[in-house]
Amino acid sequence: MAKILVIDDNRDVCLLLKRFLSKNNFQVEVAYTGISGLELLKKTAFDIVLCDYRLPDRDGLEMIQSIKILRPTAEIIIITGYSDVKMAVNVMKRGAFEYVIKPILPNEILHTVQQALLKKEQVIAIDPKSTKKNSPPKKSKNKGLTYLEGTGVRAKQINKLIALVAPTDMTVVIEGESGTGKEVAAKRIHEASKRSKQGMIAVDCGALPKELAGSVLFGHLKGAFTGALADKIGHFEAADKGTLFLDEIGNLSYENQIKLLRVLQERKIQKIGDTKDKSIDVRVIVATNENLKEKVAKGEFREDLFYRLNEFNILLPSLRERNDDLENLCNFLLLKACDELDRPPIKLDKKVMVILKQYVWPGNIRELKNVLKRAALVCEGTAITVDHIPVEIQNPAINLAPTTAASNLTDLKSVVEEAEKKAILKALKLTGFNKSKTAALLKVDRKTLYNKIKAYDILLPA
Repeated sequence: MAKILVIDDNRDVCLLLKRFLSKNNFQVEVAYTGISGLELLKKTAFDIVLCDYRLPDRDGLEMIQSIKILRPTAEIIIITGYSDVKMAVNVMKRGAFEYVIKPILPNEILHTVQQALLKKEQVIAIDPKSTKKNSPPKKSKNKGLTYLEGTGVRAKQINKLIALVAPTDMTVVIEGESGTGKEVAAKRIHEASKRSKQGMIAVDCGALPKELAGSVLFGHLKGAFTGALADKIGHFEAADKGTLFLDEIGNLSYENQIKLLRVLQERKIQKIGDTKDKSIDVRVIVATNENLKEKVAKGEFREDLFYRLNEFNILLPSLRERNDDLENLCNFLLLKACDELDRPPIKLDKKVMVILKQYVWPGNIRELKNVLKRAALVCEGTAITVDHIPVEIQNPAINLAPTTAASNLTDLKSVVEEAEKKAILKALKLTGFNKSKTAALLKVDRKTLYNKIKAYDILLPA
């Protein structure tokens, strides 16, 4: 039975999640502060940690770093509000598996937990006695590509750069905001290279604790330090003859930047505790959502390492700069979502596409992917309509903040209903209880609004 730890200062959320997940055969414990959650992690090896992004004593970045140090193999799912989406996407680059948005939907949280467990089973494991890795993850049932190249102006420019650099062994720096698809771009470069048959290993530098980074990247010998119970092969050695993708390179500690520079210059590694060097043949691709030149100027990133890495640069555009690709991207992501949810393909209503094109997408492609997957999850028909799109996407000015007492809740569905009721009430007040203006503000038709008002027993002024 998989073990799950829920860390959230909202006791209602903890109670509901514990009840729901326990009914689905998970062993669940809860904590209401970051410190108490970390204490539980010291005692128990949890498989999944569901952690609120905003805790009274810790933020998401601090929690992920601490969890990774205590339980490196635990998968972390961040719980967040829509106002935190951009930060949540950034936090994922520090090692979280996924994020879910409040109000929490039962099927969404269950699906995300199941996907996290699947990833945990399929994650690359380095055998101390071999460089072979476990069987690759199962491929999607869709016969199409696992990514969409795009046909817009900016997308075509990126496609040309990838095609140009892929056949070479040049080190590539991929820049872009969180959620723009930097790892996808790295995979495309690898797949079009002469090293494609040897595989690509991806390492999130933001999720590497400073004290463990050297061991993870370069390996160690048995007895090299406390806890080194056996020889371990590092990612560089495991990626020999293939490609090593170092994501969020700007988060690598200064000490490990020196080690990385030496490896890139000499093409040799030295395991911790060893006195001998070992030659390697690895193509390196790095990614960052930070401005490395600015970090160099501040003394936070080595200048010599920056110029050694920056043999070829690719800057990925944000989603708001790719409006000409949005419709094709939506259709592609929706198809993938239906595949993952094991349901027949569904379409997007034209009104929905208008709304999606007007939104600024601070979380970029990852946010779009999550919005579409959630819509596919709740849609019971053959098309996603406006009713399936969160109010915050329809009108970002409306901010949901449900604070319902536990005594008024019976299940997670109640949380959703309460949040929707609060959004309608807020919109009614903003429009002076004008139902036509309220429907326009919420971007739903009058009939839908009337049905919601009746269903939630909302009293209107006479």
